[in-house]
Amino acid sequence: MIPNHSDISNKEKVVLDTHFRHVSETFSPEDLSRLYSMAEIVWGRDEQMPLDAIEECREEVSVIISANWRHGDVRRFPKLRAILEVSGRFPDIDTLDYNACFEKGIRVLSCAPSFAPAVSEMALGLALAAARGIASGDESLRAGNESWFLAGNSSTFTLFDQPVGIIGFGSIARTLRPLLAPFRCPIKVYDPWLTPGYIRTHEVEPADLDTVLRTSQIIFVLAAPTEKNEAMISREKLELMQQGALMVLVSRAHVVDFEALTELLYAGRIRAAIDVFPQEPLPLDHPIRKAPNTVLSAHRAGGFGSGYTFIGKMVTDDTEAILSGFPPQQMQSAQPESIRGRGAVRK
Repeated sequence: MIPNHSDISNKEKVVLDTHFRHVSETFSPEDLSRLYSMAEIVWGRDEQMPLDAIEECREEVSVIISANWRHGDVRRFPKLRAILEVSGRFPDIDTLDYNACFEKGIRVLSCAPSFAPAVSEMALGLALAAARGIASGDESLRAGNESWFLAGNSSTFTLFDQPVGIIGFGSIARTLRPLLAPFRCPIKVYDPWLTPGYIRTHEVEPADLDTVLRTSQIIFVLAAPTEKNEAMISREKLELMQQGALMVLVSRAHVVDFEALTELLYAGRIRAAIDVFPQEPLPLDHPIRKAPNTVLSAHRAGGFGSGYTFIGKMVTDDTEAILSGFPPQQMQSAQPESIRGRGAVRK
């Protein structure tokens, strides 16, 4: 239900076009009411906003809240101050002119940090399930061929004091780090877009990719997908992993040579916990479905009902800040150096 706020005479216009997401799944009633109280909301429906409706308001709109940028040249919007996306990624550089945004002072904001608590929790759960053989133990017990006591732990290990590697130290990784603290894991981090000094402020050790892969018993792959990091973790890199080491893949399959990963799992070289796949839904005949030493999840880490309202809260809070003349405080802001250096952001 659209809140009724009749006094819109002095309010700035905000386009609310969240399709493919539903407004009701993205915003709590309280946050949606706040949004309508601070601005004149244009559209605000679950269906995709028609381009002619955007054309009618483009000269007056201050903020566009959208799941996909499909509005052409940002210079067409003379009063536009910010683009807030709700898909979880920055718009592709082929669809949005970032240079024009930076030149005109238009902020481009991503809701990606809203997924960090749920995804980091899932990453830890998958690591525990794979390391302790929780899923395979359950399957064996149900089939009546379980091994009891010490025999049932012949191929498992505990997380306590294990060397951990993290690839990509964004919002998910920074949320995961304190969850790992009780396990006393020494942590090495590879992220070429962060300075070593900044990485050390989080009480982790910066390292190159080869070192992270070679020295870690558990490796969390949390790097955001870009044009330049496709299959960054190649077969050669995967073969650097220790025998029996665990890879937890919860960012995007894009960054890993998935065919090589699958083959190494069948060879018994490594183990894995995987929430993301090259094709989703995963084909029924994909060999990863039967890979040994593997825990699988159907891209569930960040996708659950109440979790999406974190997006709405961030969007509402930062819209309020922008309309009040303050910088956004919660969403991830596109930076010229990272956007130009990383290339197009992939789905």
